[in-house]
Amino acid sequence: QVQLVESGGRLVQAGGSLRLSCAASGRTFSSYTIGWFRQAPGKEREFVAAIRWSGGITYGGDSVKGRFTISRDNVKKTVDLQMNSLEPEDTAVYYCAAGTLGVLDNADERARYDFWGQGTQVTVSS
Repeated sequence: QVQLVESGGRLVQAGGSLRLSCAASGRTFSSYTIGWFRQAPGKEREFVAAIRWSGGITYGGDSVKGRFTISRDNVKKTVDLQMNSLEPEDTAVYYCAAGTLGVLDNADERARYDFWGQGTQVTVSS
């Protein structure tokens, strides 16, 4: 069992940066792949990035590549999402999720994740 709590979301101006954090509880945290997803109003939940216990990383679409960076600390049981050059289109509720994915090829599939946090709101003003 893993419990996840996101933090760091807030209102920020376009061009600014935010660092989201996902704090996990549970003894087996290090064996889970952790993913970040986001959901804007009226839209589907969208894959942002994922990181395996070993450090393997994959990112979502071109809209986040080069601007977002995911990292994890297995000792602190946290996974961070550094977001730079934020755009109004990045406005969404950001969720972290944990799953026992064997490979990252299907990291964008929500059904692969067993545990989800409650989300943190990121609002980017123009």
